[in-house]
Amino acid sequence: MRLRKMAEATQSNQDLFTCPVCLDLLRDPVTLHCGHRYCTGCIKDCWDQEDQKGVYSCPQCRQTFTPRPVLNKKNIFAEVVEQYRKSRIQPVVPAPVVCAGAGDVECDVCTGRKLKAVKSCLECLVSYCETHYKAHNDVNPRRKHKMVDATGQLQERICTQHEKPLEVFCRTDQTCVCLLCVMDEHKGHDTVSASAGRKEEQTHLGETQRRFQQRILEREKELQELRKAVETLKSSAQTAVEDSERIFTEMIRSIERRRSEVTELIRGQEKAEVSQAEEHLEQLEQEIAELKRRDAELEQLSHTEDHIHFLKTFQSVSSTPETKAVSSTCVDQSLSFEAVKKSVSSLKGQLEDFCKEELMKISAAVAKVQAMLLPEPTTREEFLQYSCHFTLDPNTANGLLYLSEGNRRVERSDTSQAYPDHPERFNMYAEVLCREGVSGRSYWEVERSGNVDIAVSYKSISRRGHESWFGGSDQAWMLCTYCSSSSCSFYHSKKQTKLPLVASSRIGVYVDHRAGTLAFYNVSDTMTLLHRVQTTFTHTLYPGFYISGVKSSVKLL
Repeated sequence: MRLRKMAEATQSNQDLFTCPVCLDLLRDPVTLHCGHRYCTGCIKDCWDQEDQKGVYSCPQCRQTFTPRPVLNKKNIFAEVVEQYRKSRIQPVVPAPVVCAGAGDVECDVCTGRKLKAVKSCLECLVSYCETHYKAHNDVNPRRKHKMVDATGQLQERICTQHEKPLEVFCRTDQTCVCLLCVMDEHKGHDTVSASAGRKEEQTHLGETQRRFQQRILEREKELQELRKAVETLKSSAQTAVEDSERIFTEMIRSIERRRSEVTELIRGQEKAEVSQAEEHLEQLEQEIAELKRRDAELEQLSHTEDHIHFLKTFQSVSSTPETKAVSSTCVDQSLSFEAVKKSVSSLKGQLEDFCKEELMKISAAVAKVQAMLLPEPTTREEFLQYSCHFTLDPNTANGLLYLSEGNRRVERSDTSQAYPDHPERFNMYAEVLCREGVSGRSYWEVERSGNVDIAVSYKSISRRGHESWFGGSDQAWMLCTYCSSSSCSFYHSKKQTKLPLVASSRIGVYVDHRAGTLAFYNVSDTMTLLHRVQTTFTHTLYPGFYISGVKSSVKLL
């Protein structure tokens, strides 16, 4: 009778008899130490999944238990639930089922098929579906937990070391910690509550936002300007290509016309001379035929015995035919158009030289068309952003150079190396080039020992004779790091520029190919400029070295 009254009194509060896991009336109910009740089977299933961790928690409040608690059935409460089961008139109507999909936050309490969570408890650190959220509020009627819309970032609120809520802000380390952290590794640090830390940081929020918004406006303006510049660049480039193609087409047609004119001149002269020569040939052939005829008559006349016939016939046959005398015709035995060929070849050479010179100007003009003017680096950290990996090319190494450390180090030897013949090998000076070229912004550092010269060169530099010396060619730029005890020099196209003595063993080289910039730096605690070149580079540059002293060496870093 007493149990029936208890059941009747609780009919309006049926959620007290509902398992938070299966959402059905409790079966063999058990009560945990935290006060929450579950079906014996439901809580066992939850804890079976936590066996590997060795720590067991309440699915609702997340209170942990170690070791696994022994579950004891509450007989009196079980009888109350059973009476309620028998006395209820209508079954519990389940809430609409909304399964969690991609990007949704899952309910932490649901087992098996996970429903979509609608709320997250910042104290229990659990996300709940609609049904479990209602059960959570019924279980905690007097404790107002702080709830927020379902979020998947609850784990960020738990200390990874102690698995406790993050409730304290450490000013010393500028990080959120739990209460155990305050007594452990953050002991003695300047700490405040999370809410107090929030208030302090909140004061900087407005200023930070204003700074960000100002930066956004600046960047949006820069974005618009850059987009406009890119569109202008594309349009200008297309126009330049079309104009260039038209002009080059006209140039080709002009050359074709000149070629036709030269061909017509040669053919015209050939025709005139051949026509005149053929006329003379015909006359000569006729004269030769007449002479041969008369010679035959004279031969026959010489054998006649009739004196009267001989005398009469000889007078008419012996007279010379009236034709142009051979002696009066001067024949040029050295007829040739070789001079014409030389003139055309000379024109070709002049045209190529002119085109090459003009192409350099065109290349320089093209390089100046830049949508973005990037600032030149000033600190070593900024230079290192353009750092490149280079290796020495064995095919270019002079026989007195010994390469090692994966072709990253070269040393001057006193004996010749057994290198095979190669057209790119330097045969006079102890020089070597790198395999990799430079066509944009690049920076590299070398460690030198002894008499070492550092250069950049076009690949077209001569490999034989005195023209192959980096310092004597217009194809290369060279820093001579040791000239005397008090100075060094820079060379280009045999022109010398005297510089202060290079003090550091480490040298940095910076190239901005488009901007035509080449700079050498002393690298120590600071970057000290040794020499700077501003020119126009027309081809890819290759790092190179001249090792002038025996046992001297250089290593690419």
